[in-house]
Amino acid sequence: MDDALVSQLALDQRPASHSLVQTENLCIQFGRQVVLKDVSIAIPRGQTVAIIGESGCGKTMFLKSLMGLIPATSGRVLFDGKDIHSLSEQEMTALRSRFGFVFQNAALFDSMNIQQNIAFPLEQHGVPKGRSSRDLIEQRLREVGLPRNVLPKRPSQLSGGMRKRVGLARALILEPELLLYDEPTTGLDPIMSDVINELILRTRRKYSVTSIVVTHDMHSAKKVADRVIMLYPYSRLLPGESQILFDGTPEQLDHTKDTRVRQFVRGEAGERLMEMLASQTNHVEETPHLHDTIARREADR
Repeated sequence: MDDALVSQLALDQRPASHSLVQTENLCIQFGRQVVLKDVSIAIPRGQTVAIIGESGCGKTMFLKSLMGLIPATSGRVLFDGKDIHSLSEQEMTALRSRFGFVFQNAALFDSMNIQQNIAFPLEQHGVPKGRSSRDLIEQRLREVGLPRNVLPKRPSQLSGGMRKRVGLARALILEPELLLYDEPTTGLDPIMSDVINELILRTRRKYSVTSIVVTHDMHSAKKVADRVIMLYPYSRLLPGESQILFDGTPEQLDHTKDTRVRQFVRGEAGERLMEMLASQTNHVEETPHLHDTIARREADR
């Protein structure tokens, strides 16, 4: 029995009906380009899952498909047992109030101040009964460690780390059941990256929220996640191979036998560099005039 199967069985013994979010044979394709192929993942309530994998493997597309922003070419996306693609636009809008999305670059509205940015979901879905918009905004600011004096400022007046925290405050404003993070630590220094990691952990503990974190940051993945899933670019799979190379705990990640997973986790180019060099070599061999030009330039040095 392979590592991925053992890990999956150990992580989730509950039936699929207990999953908050689930994909069944999810496929996303644009013309001839296959991004995701037959990806089936079930995520129980309260679990934090890190989705890792090199650029182009479909991580962000997977996140967007969960929110219905990218339609599935085939397969199903289920949220709380409901097939989201069978819902009306009105039903889907109501369902999105149960999601929170933390975008890679915060995706704040430059034309709005910070207070208006955080309040934006309240404008779309309404303020919960018995609460005031101002109280909710200030509460979320405290939870992400920002002072009240940032509220009248524009996003351009804040540092990258502060903008990320504003994005998290906005995602939390409706107390969602599912939080989706797209590269939450990208572009931050190590200290601020760990601040974001701590906020992800605190958010989970306080709200018992289910979280999916797309990241290239292996320190972040190992720190915040109960479970790590590694996707691989479909175009580079062997015939019959699953796009999910690994599905297990952070501890199991360090002991996997799959060379491709080990190289990604350790940040080693390994066979990938050889593939790229071989591709370049083949390209040069197919263009002899270019090869001659390169050779002459080398000789002239």
